[in-house]
Amino acid sequence: MVTEQSIKQFSEQCKDIFTQIGRDVVGQTDVVENTVIAMLAGGNVLLEGVPGVGKTRLVRTLGRVFNLPFSRIQFTPDLMPADVTGTNIIVKDEAGNTQFSFQPGPIFSNIILADEINRATPKTQSALLEAMQEHTVTVMGVSRKLNEPFFVLATQNPIEQDGTYPLPEAQMDRFMFKLVVKNPSLDELMNIVDLTQKTMEEVADAVCSGEQLLEMRKTASAIPVAQEVMRYAMTLCSATHPDSDCATQTAKKYVRLGASPRAGQALISAAKVRALLAGRFNVSYEDVNTLAYPVLRHRMKLNFEAIAERVAPDDIISMIIDELGKKSKAATALGAEEGRAASVAATDIAENGQDAEQAEAAPVEKKKKRFGRK
Repeated sequence: MVTEQSIKQFSEQCKDIFTQIGRDVVGQTDVVENTVIAMLAGGNVLLEGVPGVGKTRLVRTLGRVFNLPFSRIQFTPDLMPADVTGTNIIVKDEAGNTQFSFQPGPIFSNIILADEINRATPKTQSALLEAMQEHTVTVMGVSRKLNEPFFVLATQNPIEQDGTYPLPEAQMDRFMFKLVVKNPSLDELMNIVDLTQKTMEEVADAVCSGEQLLEMRKTASAIPVAQEVMRYAMTLCSATHPDSDCATQTAKKYVRLGASPRAGQALISAAKVRALLAGRFNVSYEDVNTLAYPVLRHRMKLNFEAIAERVAPDDIISMIIDELGKKSKAATALGAEEGRAASVAATDIAENGQDAEQAEAAPVEKKKKRFGRK
Protein backbone atom coordinates (compact mmCIF):
# COMPACT_ATOMS: atom_id res chain seq x y z
CA MET A 1 0.00 0.00 0.00
CA VAL A 2 1.30 3.44 -0.96
CA THR A 3 1.67 5.87 1.92
CA GLU A 4 2.74 9.48 2.08
CA GLN A 5 5.96 8.40 3.77
CA SER A 6 6.83 5.94 0.99
CA ILE A 7 6.13 8.58 -1.66
CA LYS A 8 8.39 11.07 0.11
CA GLN A 9 11.13 8.50 0.51
CA PHE A 10 10.85 7.60 -3.17
CA SER A 11 11.22 11.24 -4.21
CA GLU A 12 14.24 11.86 -1.97
CA GLN A 13 15.91 8.66 -3.16
CA CYS A 14 15.47 9.60 -6.82
CA LYS A 15 16.84 13.08 -6.18
CA ASP A 16 19.99 11.61 -4.65
CA ILE A 17 20.33 9.15 -7.55
CA PHE A 18 20.22 11.86 -10.22
CA THR A 19 22.61 14.05 -8.22
CA GLN A 20 25.24 11.34 -8.03
CA ILE A 21 24.86 10.35 -11.68
CA GLY A 22 25.39 14.00 -12.62
CA ARG A 23 28.83 13.87 -10.99
CA ASP A 24 30.04 11.43 -13.66
CA VAL A 25 27.76 12.00 -16.65
CA VAL A 26 27.49 15.43 -18.29
CA GLY A 27 24.26 16.21 -20.13
CA GLN A 28 22.13 13.43 -21.64
CA THR A 29 19.28 14.35 -19.28
CA ASP A 30 16.59 12.39 -21.11
CA VAL A 31 18.78 9.31 -21.47
CA VAL A 32 19.72 9.31 -17.77
CA GLU A 33 16.12 9.86 -16.65
CA ASN A 34 14.69 7.15 -18.89
CA THR A 35 17.41 4.69 -17.88
CA VAL A 36 16.62 5.20 -14.20
CA ILE A 37 12.89 4.90 -14.96
CA ALA A 38 13.51 1.56 -16.68
CA MET A 39 15.60 0.28 -13.79
CA LEU A 40 12.95 1.27 -11.24
CA ALA A 41 10.28 -0.36 -13.42
CA GLY A 42 12.30 -3.58 -13.76
CA GLY A 43 13.06 -3.35 -17.47
CA ASN A 44 16.09 -3.66 -19.73
CA VAL A 45 17.53 -0.82 -21.81
CA LEU A 46 19.14 -0.70 -25.24
CA LEU A 47 21.44 2.31 -25.68
CA GLU A 48 22.15 3.25 -29.28
CA GLY A 49 24.74 5.83 -30.20
CA VAL A 50 28.05 6.45 -31.90
CA PRO A 51 31.26 5.62 -30.02
CA GLY A 52 32.48 8.01 -27.37
CA VAL A 53 29.19 9.53 -26.19
CA GLY A 54 29.31 8.01 -22.69
CA LYS A 55 27.15 4.89 -22.98
CA THR A 56 29.55 2.60 -21.12
CA ARG A 57 30.37 5.28 -18.55
CA LEU A 58 26.68 5.71 -17.76
CA VAL A 59 26.26 2.00 -17.07
CA ARG A 60 29.35 1.87 -14.85
CA THR A 61 28.08 4.89 -12.93
CA LEU A 62 24.72 3.22 -12.38
CA GLY A 63 26.53 0.25 -10.86
CA ARG A 64 28.27 2.57 -8.40
CA VAL A 65 25.17 4.61 -7.53
CA PHE A 66 22.99 1.56 -6.88
CA ASN A 67 25.83 -0.30 -5.14
CA LEU A 68 25.19 -3.46 -7.13
CA PRO A 69 27.60 -6.04 -8.61
CA PHE A 70 28.43 -5.11 -12.18
CA SER A 71 29.60 -7.28 -15.08
CA ARG A 72 30.73 -6.17 -18.49
CA ILE A 73 30.51 -8.55 -21.44
CA GLN A 74 32.32 -7.43 -24.58
CA PHE A 75 30.38 -9.03 -27.42
CA THR A 76 32.55 -10.18 -30.33
CA PRO A 77 31.91 -12.53 -33.28
CA ASP A 78 33.87 -15.37 -31.61
CA LEU A 79 31.99 -15.14 -28.28
CA MET A 80 30.15 -18.37 -27.38
CA PRO A 81 26.97 -18.81 -25.28
CA ALA A 82 28.94 -20.60 -22.55
CA ASP A 83 31.13 -17.51 -22.22
CA VAL A 84 28.00 -15.64 -21.13
CA THR A 85 26.00 -18.16 -19.13
CA GLY A 86 28.77 -20.35 -17.76
CA THR A 87 29.27 -24.09 -18.16
CA ASN A 88 29.97 -27.32 -16.34
CA ILE A 89 33.65 -28.18 -15.90
CA ILE A 90 35.34 -31.35 -14.67
CA VAL A 91 36.99 -31.00 -11.27
CA LYS A 92 38.60 -33.45 -8.87
CA ASP A 93 37.64 -33.75 -5.24
CA GLU A 94 39.97 -34.53 -2.32
CA ALA A 95 39.71 -38.25 -3.00
CA GLY A 96 40.78 -37.80 -6.60
CA ASN A 97 37.35 -38.53 -8.06
CA THR A 98 36.21 -36.44 -11.00
CA GLN A 99 32.85 -34.72 -11.10
CA PHE A 100 31.08 -31.90 -12.90
CA SER A 101 30.94 -28.49 -11.26
CA PHE A 102 29.09 -25.47 -12.61
CA GLN A 103 31.24 -22.44 -13.28
CA PRO A 104 28.92 -19.39 -13.44
CA GLY A 105 29.44 -16.89 -16.22
CA PRO A 106 29.32 -13.08 -16.10
CA ILE A 107 25.53 -13.16 -16.52
CA PHE A 108 25.29 -14.01 -12.79
CA SER A 109 25.40 -10.42 -11.62
CA ASN A 110 22.89 -7.65 -10.94
CA ILE A 111 23.79 -5.16 -13.66
CA ILE A 112 24.97 -6.54 -16.99
CA LEU A 113 26.60 -4.34 -19.59
CA ALA A 114 26.27 -6.05 -22.98
CA ASP A 115 28.75 -3.88 -24.85
CA GLU A 116 28.24 -3.76 -28.63
CA ILE A 117 25.67 -6.52 -28.43
CA ASN A 118 25.10 -6.60 -32.19
CA ARG A 119 28.68 -7.78 -32.82
CA ALA A 120 27.99 -11.29 -31.50
CA THR A 121 26.42 -14.03 -33.58
CA PRO A 122 22.70 -14.83 -33.18
CA LYS A 123 23.65 -18.02 -31.30
CA THR A 124 25.38 -15.97 -28.61
CA GLN A 125 22.73 -13.25 -28.61
CA SER A 126 20.08 -15.86 -27.83
CA ALA A 127 21.92 -16.73 -24.60
CA LEU A 128 20.42 -13.55 -23.11
CA LEU A 129 16.80 -14.26 -24.05
CA GLU A 130 15.92 -16.39 -21.03
CA ALA A 131 17.85 -14.19 -18.62
CA MET A 132 16.19 -10.98 -19.84
CA GLN A 133 12.64 -12.35 -19.59
CA GLU A 134 12.51 -15.07 -16.92
CA HIS A 135 15.62 -14.00 -14.94
CA THR A 136 16.86 -17.59 -15.03
CA VAL A 137 19.70 -19.37 -16.82
CA THR A 138 19.42 -22.99 -17.98
CA VAL A 139 22.67 -24.91 -18.52
CA MET A 140 22.74 -28.66 -19.15
CA GLY A 141 19.08 -28.98 -18.21
CA VAL A 142 19.43 -27.21 -14.84
CA SER A 143 17.74 -23.81 -14.35
CA ARG A 144 19.32 -21.35 -11.96
CA LYS A 145 17.72 -18.15 -10.68
CA LEU A 146 19.54 -14.87 -11.12
CA ASN A 147 19.98 -12.43 -8.28
CA GLU A 148 17.45 -9.63 -7.97
CA PRO A 149 17.38 -6.90 -9.06
CA PHE A 150 18.65 -7.91 -12.49
CA PHE A 151 19.11 -5.54 -15.43
CA VAL A 152 20.62 -5.81 -18.87
CA LEU A 153 21.85 -2.57 -20.40
CA ALA A 154 23.09 -3.17 -23.93
CA THR A 155 24.86 -0.80 -26.29
CA GLN A 156 25.11 -0.84 -30.04
CA ASN A 157 26.60 1.35 -32.76
CA PRO A 158 23.98 2.41 -35.35
CA ILE A 159 26.38 3.37 -38.14
CA GLU A 160 28.87 0.51 -38.29
CA GLN A 161 27.45 -2.47 -40.18
CA ASP A 162 30.57 -4.52 -41.00
CA GLY A 163 30.82 -7.58 -38.79
CA THR A 164 27.53 -6.94 -36.99
CA TYR A 165 24.38 -9.02 -36.62
CA PRO A 166 21.07 -7.13 -36.19
CA LEU A 167 19.16 -8.16 -33.09
CA PRO A 168 16.13 -10.39 -33.77
CA GLU A 169 12.62 -9.15 -33.00
CA ALA A 170 12.28 -11.50 -30.02
CA GLN A 171 15.28 -9.93 -28.32
CA MET A 172 14.41 -6.36 -29.25
CA ASP A 173 10.99 -6.90 -27.68
CA ARG A 174 12.63 -7.79 -24.36
CA PHE A 175 14.12 -4.32 -24.05
CA MET A 176 11.73 -1.99 -22.26
CA PHE A 177 13.35 1.12 -23.77
CA LYS A 178 15.49 1.89 -26.76
CA LEU A 179 17.30 5.15 -26.01
CA VAL A 180 19.19 7.15 -28.60
CA VAL A 181 22.33 8.74 -27.14
CA LYS A 182 23.03 11.91 -29.12
CA ASN A 183 26.23 13.91 -29.46
CA PRO A 184 26.79 16.51 -26.72
CA SER A 185 26.39 20.22 -27.32
CA LEU A 186 29.36 22.61 -27.32
CA ASP A 187 28.97 23.57 -23.67
CA GLU A 188 28.49 19.95 -22.64
CA LEU A 189 31.57 18.95 -24.63
CA MET A 190 33.65 21.56 -22.81
CA ASN A 191 32.39 20.28 -19.44
CA ILE A 192 33.15 16.68 -20.44
CA VAL A 193 36.73 17.47 -21.40
CA ASP A 194 37.22 19.54 -18.24
CA LEU A 195 35.83 16.72 -16.10
CA THR A 196 37.94 13.98 -17.68
CA GLN A 197 41.12 16.04 -17.41
CA LYS A 198 40.85 15.74 -13.63
CA THR A 199 40.13 12.01 -13.53
CA MET A 200 38.83 9.33 -15.87
CA GLU A 201 37.44 7.30 -12.98
CA GLU A 202 33.86 7.48 -11.75
CA VAL A 203 33.45 9.43 -8.53
CA ALA A 204 29.74 8.90 -7.83
CA ASP A 205 28.80 7.61 -4.40
CA ALA A 206 26.37 4.81 -3.62
CA VAL A 207 23.01 6.18 -2.50
CA CYS A 208 20.68 3.21 -3.11
CA SER A 209 21.00 -0.50 -2.37
CA GLY A 210 19.38 -3.43 -4.10
CA GLU A 211 16.83 -3.86 -1.31
CA GLN A 212 15.87 -0.19 -1.50
CA LEU A 213 15.54 -0.47 -5.25
CA LEU A 214 13.12 -3.37 -4.89
CA GLU A 215 11.09 -1.38 -2.36
CA MET A 216 10.93 1.57 -4.75
CA ARG A 217 9.67 -0.79 -7.44
CA LYS A 218 6.87 -1.97 -5.14
CA THR A 219 5.91 1.63 -4.40
CA ALA A 220 5.77 2.49 -8.10
CA SER A 221 3.69 -0.57 -9.00
CA ALA A 222 1.00 0.51 -6.48
CA ILE A 223 0.36 3.84 -8.26
CA PRO A 224 -3.22 3.87 -9.66
CA VAL A 225 -4.02 4.24 -13.35
CA ALA A 226 -7.39 5.66 -14.38
CA GLN A 227 -9.47 3.50 -16.69
CA GLU A 228 -9.50 6.18 -19.40
CA VAL A 229 -5.70 6.53 -19.30
CA MET A 230 -5.28 2.75 -19.41
CA ARG A 231 -7.58 2.51 -22.41
CA TYR A 232 -5.71 5.29 -24.18
CA ALA A 233 -2.33 3.59 -23.59
CA MET A 234 -3.61 0.28 -24.93
CA THR A 235 -5.23 2.07 -27.88
CA LEU A 236 -1.89 3.71 -28.65
CA CYS A 237 -0.14 0.33 -28.70
CA SER A 238 -2.88 -1.27 -30.77
CA ALA A 239 -2.86 1.67 -33.19
CA THR A 240 0.61 0.62 -34.38
CA HIS A 241 -0.88 -2.51 -35.99
CA PRO A 242 -2.07 -1.80 -39.54
CA ASP A 243 -4.70 -4.56 -39.35
CA SER A 244 -6.21 -3.78 -35.94
CA ASP A 245 -9.51 -2.09 -35.20
CA CYS A 246 -7.65 0.90 -33.75
CA ALA A 247 -5.23 1.22 -36.68
CA THR A 248 -4.45 4.77 -37.77
CA GLN A 249 -3.83 5.91 -41.32
CA THR A 250 -0.15 6.36 -40.50
CA ALA A 251 0.20 2.74 -39.36
CA LYS A 252 -1.59 1.47 -42.46
CA LYS A 253 0.78 3.48 -44.65
CA TYR A 254 4.17 2.94 -42.99
CA VAL A 255 4.04 0.01 -40.54
CA ARG A 256 4.32 -3.67 -41.43
CA LEU A 257 4.21 -5.12 -37.89
CA GLY A 258 3.14 -3.30 -34.74
CA ALA A 259 4.08 -3.45 -31.07
CA SER A 260 3.53 -6.54 -28.92
CA PRO A 261 1.62 -6.77 -25.61
CA ARG A 262 4.96 -6.26 -23.85
CA ALA A 263 4.81 -2.68 -25.13
CA GLY A 264 1.59 -2.08 -23.19
CA GLN A 265 3.08 -3.58 -20.04
CA ALA A 266 6.23 -1.49 -20.38
CA LEU A 267 4.27 1.68 -21.10
CA ILE A 268 2.14 1.43 -17.95
CA SER A 269 4.98 0.28 -15.67
CA ALA A 270 7.25 3.11 -16.79
CA ALA A 271 4.45 5.70 -16.66
CA LYS A 272 3.90 4.91 -12.97
CA VAL A 273 7.54 5.62 -12.19
CA ARG A 274 7.51 8.83 -14.24
CA ALA A 275 4.41 10.03 -12.39
CA LEU A 276 6.20 9.60 -9.07
CA LEU A 277 9.26 11.44 -10.38
CA ALA A 278 6.99 14.36 -11.25
CA GLY A 279 5.43 14.32 -7.77
CA ARG A 280 2.07 12.94 -8.91
CA PHE A 281 0.17 10.00 -7.47
CA ASN A 282 -1.53 8.95 -10.69
CA VAL A 283 -0.57 8.39 -14.33
CA SER A 284 -1.44 11.11 -16.85
CA TYR A 285 -1.83 11.21 -20.62
CA GLU A 286 1.42 13.18 -20.82
CA ASP A 287 3.31 10.31 -19.19
CA VAL A 288 1.98 7.89 -21.79
CA ASN A 289 2.73 10.16 -24.76
CA THR A 290 6.25 10.98 -23.57
CA LEU A 291 7.23 7.35 -22.93
CA ALA A 292 5.65 6.11 -26.16
CA TYR A 293 8.83 6.97 -28.07
CA PRO A 294 11.36 4.84 -26.14
CA VAL A 295 8.80 2.04 -25.74
CA LEU A 296 7.59 1.79 -29.34
CA ARG A 297 10.48 2.94 -31.56
CA HIS A 298 12.18 -0.48 -31.59
CA ARG A 299 9.03 -2.60 -31.56
CA MET A 300 7.61 -1.51 -34.92
CA LYS A 301 8.72 -3.04 -38.21
CA LEU A 302 8.49 -0.44 -40.95
CA ASN A 303 7.51 -1.31 -44.50
CA PHE A 304 9.30 -0.42 -47.72
CA GLU A 305 7.39 2.82 -48.17
CA ALA A 306 8.62 4.18 -44.84
CA ILE A 307 12.19 3.20 -45.65
CA ALA A 308 11.98 4.72 -49.13
CA GLU A 309 10.59 8.00 -47.80
CA ARG A 310 13.09 7.96 -44.89
CA VAL A 311 10.39 8.27 -42.27
CA ALA A 312 11.87 7.68 -38.82
CA PRO A 313 10.06 5.59 -36.18
CA ASP A 314 9.78 8.65 -33.91
CA ASP A 315 8.02 10.57 -36.70
CA ILE A 316 5.54 7.72 -37.10
CA ILE A 317 4.85 7.67 -33.36
CA SER A 318 4.25 11.43 -33.40
CA MET A 319 1.78 11.09 -36.27
CA ILE A 320 -0.05 8.24 -34.53
CA ILE A 321 -0.37 10.30 -31.33
CA ASP A 322 -1.68 13.26 -33.33
CA GLU A 323 -4.26 11.10 -35.09
CA LEU A 324 -5.49 9.63 -31.82
CA GLY A 325 -5.71 13.13 -30.36
CA LYS A 326 -7.80 14.34 -33.28
CA LYS A 327 -10.08 11.30 -32.99
CA SER A 328 -10.50 11.95 -29.27
CA LYS A 329 -11.41 15.60 -29.87
CA ALA A 330 -13.82 14.65 -32.64
CA ALA A 331 -15.47 12.04 -30.42
CA THR A 332 -15.77 14.57 -27.60
CA ALA A 333 -17.32 17.15 -29.93
CA LEU A 334 -19.68 14.53 -31.37
CA GLY A 335 -20.72 13.47 -27.87
CA ALA A 336 -21.38 17.07 -26.88
CA GLU A 337 -23.44 17.62 -30.06
CA GLU A 338 -25.42 14.45 -29.45
CA GLY A 339 -25.99 15.56 -25.87
CA ARG A 340 -27.34 18.93 -27.03
CA ALA A 341 -29.55 17.23 -29.63
CA ALA A 342 -30.89 14.84 -27.02
CA SER A 343 -31.62 17.73 -24.68
CA VAL A 344 -33.49 19.60 -27.40
CA ALA A 345 -35.41 16.47 -28.31
CA ALA A 346 -36.35 15.87 -24.70
CA THR A 347 -37.58 19.46 -24.42
CA ASP A 348 -39.68 19.09 -27.58
CA ILE A 349 -41.16 15.85 -26.35
CA ALA A 350 -42.03 17.41 -23.03
CA GLU A 351 -43.64 20.43 -24.67
CA ASN A 352 -45.48 18.35 -27.27
CA GLY A 353 -46.65 15.96 -24.58
CA GLN A 354 -47.98 18.85 -22.48
CA ASP A 355 -49.85 20.31 -25.49
CA ALA A 356 -51.34 16.91 -26.24
CA GLU A 357 -52.56 16.52 -22.67
CA GLN A 358 -54.19 19.94 -22.81
CA ALA A 359 -55.80 19.09 -26.16
CA GLU A 360 -57.23 15.86 -24.77
CA ALA A 361 -58.48 17.51 -21.60
CA ALA A 362 -60.27 20.34 -23.43
CA PRO A 363 -63.14 18.29 -25.06
CA VAL A 364 -63.86 16.56 -21.78
CA GLU A 365 -64.29 19.90 -20.07
CA LYS A 366 -66.75 21.06 -22.76
CA LYS A 367 -68.79 17.90 -22.42
CA LYS A 368 -69.05 18.46 -18.70
CA LYS A 369 -70.42 21.97 -19.26
CA ARG A 370 -73.03 20.77 -21.76
CA PHE A 371 -74.09 17.99 -19.44
CA GLY A 372 -74.45 20.49 -16.61
CA ARG A 373 -76.77 22.73 -18.67
CA LYS A 374 -79.06 19.83 -19.44
